[in-house]
Amino acid sequence: MRTVGVEEELLMVGARTGEVLALSPVVVSPPGPRKPGADDGQEFEKELQQEQVEFATDPLTDMGEIEDEIVQRRRAAATRAEEAGGTVAALATSPVPVRPSLDLGERHLWMAENFGLTAREQLTCGCHVHVVVESDDEGVAVLDRIRPWLSVLTAISGNSPFWQGEDSGYSSYRSRVWNRWPSAGPTEIFGSADRYHHHVESMIATGALRDDGMIYFDARLSARYPTVEVRVSDVCLQPSTTVAIAALVRALVETASGDWRAGRPPAPVSAGLLRLASWRAARSGLTGALVDPRSMREKPASDVLGALVTHVESALKDSGDLERVRRTLEQLTRGGTGAERQREFYRQHGSMEAVVRECARVTSLAD
Repeated sequence: MRTVGVEEELLMVGARTGEVLALSPVVVSPPGPRKPGADDGQEFEKELQQEQVEFATDPLTDMGEIEDEIVQRRRAAATRAEEAGGTVAALATSPVPVRPSLDLGERHLWMAENFGLTAREQLTCGCHVHVVVESDDEGVAVLDRIRPWLSVLTAISGNSPFWQGEDSGYSSYRSRVWNRWPSAGPTEIFGSADRYHHHVESMIATGALRDDGMIYFDARLSARYPTVEVRVSDVCLQPSTTVAIAALVRALVETASGDWRAGRPPAPVSAGLLRLASWRAARSGLTGALVDPRSMREKPASDVLGALVTHVESALKDSGDLERVRRTLEQLTRGGTGAERQREFYRQHGSMEAVVRECARVTSLAD
């Protein structure tokens, strides 16, 4: 069975105030002596802004173990932040107004200098799923074949309705902000690993990108691991949603690999149409229509979710994840995505700070 790794980015906030705090130096490198055995092995990394932090799970095959790791790492991050008077929240954008504090590392300073306001405003938290592949040839074959389905993952993960104190009108406004980067978004069909690598090299050669770590495709070959990395999801409010997305990504990879080995070509859908499908998913989430990957026509979200599960059903059965995925999708359809829960918190409490506090509570308790 293919191993899966999950990367999550978290927002650091005040547990009582709901303000966004620049605590990444404390969480990544805590000052003072550590208690023996306290969050041993829990590694965190800086991101573009000091108000966010990232962690990654180990590569695992069992989705239950992945969920346990996500819960443990979220709690460890919250514990470290508490030492500086804060906590963490699984929020893909900040509901409250904030002026982000750029991390002062060389790479991030280069990005600020070259991308200006795009970099300075970019305070977004995503979830990336890595699935192991045998070779770059298999990986690119997978990338070519999963393209039409990625927008559905954006809809499932939607957890960023608010931006700078206002309701954006979107379920995943993070994805709209993220797509300001010049290398972000859907791609055309590559056809081979050689063409993929040539395309990446040509993009870097323009001088607009520093290196291959700035290839922000919706899905790409990882520059660090022998994996396909799917990057379209918001960080999810609940770990169960993250795990369902991870299971779906693995199933998409397995299904696409099988199609490639059987000689079935990728669907000839243009990047332009995929961009529209991505916008629709970001706008509507699971509350309205989505673009059906099979026909590239508008369909109710419930129909599109059903189509996705049917498309990967065999792979989900083989991995033992089918019931887990069905249960989580039913819960999201009935109880709402992270975006809908954030809006409900706002209706209940009437302030963006309260939304942050409620989401921090959910995150630290892994509710």
